[in-house]
Amino acid sequence: MTKLNIWITKHQNKITASIAILIALSLLSGFVLKIETAATVFMIIASILGAIPVALHAFSALQNKVISIELLVTIAVIGAFIIGEYEESAVVTFLFLFGNYLEQKTLEKTRSSVKSLTKMAPTTAELVDEDGKTETVDVDDLDEGDHVLVKPGGQIPVDGKIIDGTGYMNEASITGESTPVKKGIGDKVFAGSLTDNGTITVETTSVGEDTTFGKIIELVEEAQDSQSPAARFIDKFATYYTPAVLIIGILVWAITRDFPLAITVLVLGCPGALVIGAPVSNVAGIGNGAKNGILMKGGNAVNSFSHVDTLVLDKTGTLTTGKMSVTDVDNFGDKEKNLALLAAVEKTSDHPLGQAIVKYATDQNVTATPTLPELDTVKGQGLVGQNDNFKILVGNERLMKANDVQISAEQKQAITKRMNDGDSVVLMAIDQELQLVVGVNDQLRPDAREGLQALKDAGLKRIVMLTGDNKVAAQRVADRLPIDEVHAELLPEDKVTFVKKFQEQGSTVAFVGDGINDSPSLATADIGIGMGTGTDVAIETADIILVKSSFDALAHAYVLAKKTVANTKENIFIAVGTVALLLLGLIVGVIHMGSGMFVHEISILVVIFNAMRLIKNKSSKLDSNQVLNPAN
Repeated sequence: MTKLNIWITKHQNKITASIAILIALSLLSGFVLKIETAATVFMIIASILGAIPVALHAFSALQNKVISIELLVTIAVIGAFIIGEYEESAVVTFLFLFGNYLEQKTLEKTRSSVKSLTKMAPTTAELVDEDGKTETVDVDDLDEGDHVLVKPGGQIPVDGKIIDGTGYMNEASITGESTPVKKGIGDKVFAGSLTDNGTITVETTSVGEDTTFGKIIELVEEAQDSQSPAARFIDKFATYYTPAVLIIGILVWAITRDFPLAITVLVLGCPGALVIGAPVSNVAGIGNGAKNGILMKGGNAVNSFSHVDTLVLDKTGTLTTGKMSVTDVDNFGDKEKNLALLAAVEKTSDHPLGQAIVKYATDQNVTATPTLPELDTVKGQGLVGQNDNFKILVGNERLMKANDVQISAEQKQAITKRMNDGDSVVLMAIDQELQLVVGVNDQLRPDAREGLQALKDAGLKRIVMLTGDNKVAAQRVADRLPIDEVHAELLPEDKVTFVKKFQEQGSTVAFVGDGINDSPSLATADIGIGMGTGTDVAIETADIILVKSSFDALAHAYVLAKKTVANTKENIFIAVGTVALLLLGLIVGVIHMGSGMFVHEISILVVIFNAMRLIKNKSSKLDSNQVLNPAN
């Protein structure tokens, strides 16, 4: 039976075409040639041929203790065959199989985003050996640390950093943004990106499935296969609905003794459009997001995000670019020695503040020395380093106070000045004596204001900024944006407390952060959104990942989630409405088995095409006919 099932499934399209030919021959024989016997024989053969694949699918479902749509159709077709309605049975099986064919083809289009991503995955690379010679190898044969040459117009095969050359990179496959980005030595590049011009050499950090591009493909595939709450409810509903239709059909026959009416009820009650309506919307919405650098982890994430009314954001690297620069340095000792020590500590950190300080030291021709064998991170405060000669503290005032560092009036004045200028302040102390006060600042993201306003226009009620930075710097950023609340000088656990507080107030909360320091808040919020990092922590912790660091992408994701949920509701309405109209048509005598199956298959295509509208959606604004209450 298994081999027969496989063969039937493999050749189902050919069987469907054969049934169409047989029905055409029957109509030709009956209406044109007036050979009634031949017409009947062709219809009988078509009925049997069509019933076989439908019945086999029904039997397979029964083996799994599932009463399927195929079972309803099989019983109806057999019933029509028994009472001599060969035309009805042939037409019903043909429409059912042809409908399945169209359904598969249109569903393939909703998954086109994953297919296009998969086709874009690099397969070969130009490996550079120690002598500088290149060799074409499979991407799977590359290891971390290998050097890869990428020529103009070539595809970057690995995640890595540029160690030689410069060029413009098209990262549309990663970020959804087709505008080329200039990159040079030290910059990160992603597998799947294209070099518009310039030759670069890349040191490999990740290969294949471990690259950001590979993880994007995996995430989108998993997300499209996951179910939304509506889809799970409908699946559960269908397990009761389909047997109920079968029982109703039996009752109709038992009460009326009208066998044709009973089998017509089975056909009209098929819940095909209802079963497929929610999943196809989910697949289309997630596919749209993937094309635009928005990774939504399944139907749950889409549904939850559509109901968010409170957005909580980190400041550094989220509202701001994260590309920081040192604005000023107040020194209270040997400046060059102090700066070398500070750079030695910060060079181990991935935090934007630390990277800015290391760059500043390099620009000042200061070498980061000495290497510190012991470095500990104190969450929300900074770093503590130790060697045989001294203990070094690098962080904020809380770290200094916790370690009994005395701050003089002059030093306090320097700190206050930096804070009043809106800088983030980094302090360095050696053996409990404050040596450096460093002011670091970065720029507001250019699309932050417009993106946040678009979110509010789409129905978001409250935007809150939570940051570990000082109050003055935080307020300076908030004053330029449509932000409702600001809470500064917070530890990571304080941010979690605020998120829980908002949830206790009845809000549905989304948290946007970098996925590293903010991972507890990302996990606590109803929806965690990792913005622009592509890091493992963001991918694992966040429910939605914005590969492109863009508030336009955030607004697009929010509106897309709302439209996807609205589209799901539309599809459910279409499906239920179709069944109701068919049953009404049956009662008044204008719908029969063949015409009922035709309308049923049309309704399936309607919900699929309705969902496909989501694939091409580009607007970050809701349509006028899609006004949703975010609280619902």
